[in-house]
Amino acid sequence: MTSWLISLAVLLLLSLGGALWRVWRGPEPADRMIAAQLIGTGGVGIVLLLAAATDWSMIDVALVLALLAAVAAVAFAKAQSADSVGDPEEE
Repeated sequence: MTSWLISLAVLLLLSLGGALWRVWRGPEPADRMIAAQLIGTGGVGIVLLLAAATDWSMIDVALVLALLAAVAAVAFAKAQSADSVGDPEEE
C-alpha cells in the first residue's frame, strides 16, 4: 500500500510540470494565477499522499499549504480589482 501511495504522489508531482509551464509562459496574469493554484492544490495532494504513506505527521504541512494557496488567490483577486475596491488603506 505504501509503494502505491508514493507512486501516486510521484505521478501527481510529474503532472505539475504542465502547471509550472503555464506559470512560466502564461499569456495572462490570470492564467498564471490559476496555474499557481493548481500547483498549490497538487502540493496539498502530494503531501497528503505522503502523509498517508508514512505516519500522518505531515498533515499540518498540507493544511498550511492549503491556507497559503487560498491567501494567494485572495491577494491576486484584490490586486487585479479596479482601484483595489474594498481596500481599508484607501479610506
